[in-house]
Amino acid sequence: MKKRDEIPVCDTWNLADILPSESAWEDLFRETESSLSGYKRYEGHLADSGEMLFSCLRFDEEMSLNIETLFVYGRQKSDEDTGNARYQELSSRARSLSYKAAGLSSFLVPEILAIPQENLTEFRENTAELKRYDRTFEIILKKKDHTLSAPMEALLAKSMEATSGPSEIFHMFNNADVKFPEIKDEKNQPVRITHGNYIAFMEKQDRSVRKSAFEALYSVYGQFINTLASTFSSNVKQAAFYAKARNYPSARAHSLGENEIPEEVYDNLIKAVHEGLPNLHQYISIRKKALGVEELHMYDLYVPMVSREERKITFEEAKAMVLEGLKPLGAEYLSLLREGFDNRWIDVYENEGKRSGAYSWGVYGIHPYVLLNFNGTLDSVFTLAHEMGHALHSWFSDKNQTYIDAGYKIFVAEVASTCNEALLIRHLLEVTADKKERAYLVNHFMDSFRGTLYRQAMFAEFEAETHRRAGEGEVLTGEVLCRIYQRLNEEYFGPDMVVDPEIGYEWSRIPHFYTPFYVYQYATGFSAAIAISSRILKGDESAVKGYYEFLSGGNSMTPIDLLKLCGVDMGTAEPVKDALFVFAGLLEEMSRLI
Repeated sequence: MKKRDEIPVCDTWNLADILPSESAWEDLFRETESSLSGYKRYEGHLADSGEMLFSCLRFDEEMSLNIETLFVYGRQKSDEDTGNARYQELSSRARSLSYKAAGLSSFLVPEILAIPQENLTEFRENTAELKRYDRTFEIILKKKDHTLSAPMEALLAKSMEATSGPSEIFHMFNNADVKFPEIKDEKNQPVRITHGNYIAFMEKQDRSVRKSAFEALYSVYGQFINTLASTFSSNVKQAAFYAKARNYPSARAHSLGENEIPEEVYDNLIKAVHEGLPNLHQYISIRKKALGVEELHMYDLYVPMVSREERKITFEEAKAMVLEGLKPLGAEYLSLLREGFDNRWIDVYENEGKRSGAYSWGVYGIHPYVLLNFNGTLDSVFTLAHEMGHALHSWFSDKNQTYIDAGYKIFVAEVASTCNEALLIRHLLEVTADKKERAYLVNHFMDSFRGTLYRQAMFAEFEAETHRRAGEGEVLTGEVLCRIYQRLNEEYFGPDMVVDPEIGYEWSRIPHFYTPFYVYQYATGFSAAIAISSRILKGDESAVKGYYEFLSGGNSMTPIDLLKLCGVDMGTAEPVKDALFVFAGLLEEMSRLI
């Protein structure tokens, strides 16, 4: 494992595009910290005039952008090497500053809601600059029943730093502290398991290597399961506290309400997926037959059903594959991809202490960034396509929306990324003439359905049940959580799967559970992306046009309405059912190919 300073500069992202140096970060921090006192001149005066209201909202924007810049830079520096105390400090200080700003600005929404309706209407009609905040006012007025008095809002804002502990503890445990044991690879050489190489081991044809990696990883989480259960339970309690404080009936209602998503969307997803479980059970039967095993275990889920000569894909090859696969999106999209590839938007390879996984992030007005842990597998090529989908979604939203309206809601965040993956896999299927290669790619596409639509729906069901139980007063011990998770795996994967006891620990390593009711959006986003990519590949020009409008929409309308621009209505279960129909077709083809 290379240390950070051993990675070639060309393979790292260039955070100097955000801030040129740490001293510049310190300058901006001091300037912003000093400026926060400016909120005081507006408190109690928002009803004075439209000009005063506009001035306050613009000041709030400026402070928010400064803090976003500080936090993103600090956190991304920390993610380069999570064990670096200096970068942890930058991230922590930026977060503390954001909490301070949230407290000082907490009067804003209650005061706006306290302005008599006729006065607010007059301000908006007679102060042209307030047009910038039409969507802001729309969102604020929707939340009237969930907004507290100014003092109570201030108290809630101040509490956030204290209640963020569970998420931070898990982040440091999972990225900086946890160490996995060594196993013997297929050449009988000792190799240490890491977050970055675990899935690569699970894809190995050598079953003993897969089994060893699986047992080694979960043995560590099993050792800490009581601590991790307490951390998870504390986060569940935190979510319940804020939901109750804001007069929501549950943490789920709070989370979905914040994103303007009706709760029936969540229920429709789980119901539709349950109706489609026979297809997943058929997938397991096909996998068992293809691998030629008497028992199919959880460590057999990632290895391709169809073996092929393993070859490492270079990053240059991966970029070329992505560019070719995304041609249906047009010249402008491809040009932006090349710009990102050529100008160090991407942090490519794993290094010691680097955050696991992958993400796209950035600061408004500056190009987005992508963190990868590229390992040369086909999966890592799809991860590149996925994260660049996020990145260009942000690029288009930032270009076409003001700062206040650019930040799209989480519900639509996975659509562009997954659409890229769907376009890439369908391109690869189209250009291959080799039956074995086609079977390999169909397997990969099917695994996307299993891993994103089914798996994330199962995660969503786990969250719904654990939060419900906690709300009813049940203590979420490690034993309880593992039992729930084990049962769900048995239900989802069906009778042909041996659900190994180690999988009961899996919930304890999922970072997204610390953002409650986030994961269901991977499944809904995947369903929407399958529908959109299908329309684009049919050559429907209106589909591409609508898709660009969607990418450019930011938060200018509700997520449900944004997706309607693409001809997809997530207010119904139809997109999920349509995606499951595509999965059924893939099952039929794989049955013929193996």
